[in-house]
Amino acid sequence: MTLPLSLLVLESVLLVFTILLLLDSIKEGRSRSRLLVEIQRAAKTFTRLEYFLAVVDSMADAGREVAGLISGRFPSGTDRKRTKDIVNSIEKAGKAGVNVKYILPRFHDRLYIGCLYSNVGAEVRYSSCPTLHDLRYTLVDDGVTIIGVPEGTGEKEATKKGYKIISEGLNSVLREHFNNCWGHATPYAEYLREVIRETKATPRQLALELKIDEKDLEKFYKDI
Repeated sequence: MTLPLSLLVLESVLLVFTILLLLDSIKEGRSRSRLLVEIQRAAKTFTRLEYFLAVVDSMADAGREVAGLISGRFPSGTDRKRTKDIVNSIEKAGKAGVNVKYILPRFHDRLYIGCLYSNVGAEVRYSSCPTLHDLRYTLVDDGVTIIGVPEGTGEKEATKKGYKIISEGLNSVLREHFNNCWGHATPYAEYLREVIRETKATPRQLALELKIDEKDLEKFYKDI
């Protein structure tokens, strides 16, 4: 199977998965039909760059809460600037009184992003939810949903495309999924301490491995 065909199949599976969630959650037939039409009209395919821009722009318009379920991969190349833009957006949103929360996979190499986001005020947790690797989204307040589609199957695949959908129904369904994962997830500080205990590495060793500033790690060693 060629890569383009694999991506098409994966996108189709994700869309089917979303529709199944909607069908299961919305019992009223008329409301369900209206919602599906709304999604069909609102959905627009984004490139990787447009996906990040959509996230940043939507966060700037947030009034209450931003909740993201993301891959949290270490940024490289042009992704470094995109990550910096998101960090700045998180900081601005926090100063404006917006609650920002993120769920990342429980992998050691995802602690770098967790550190960046935590340092600017986001609440970060780590989860082993089975859908975390191929279902990525950002929820802005109660109406905006930005869905990220990975390049292929696998735990470390980057987000390739995205969809911005304005729909209270879809937002509500995915928020329920987010809250369920959030309730079983491990807070950033707790997960980092787990890693420290497991690896028994010094702050310098762990800083080199995780590419995190040593000063950001030292405070977590006090309670170990």
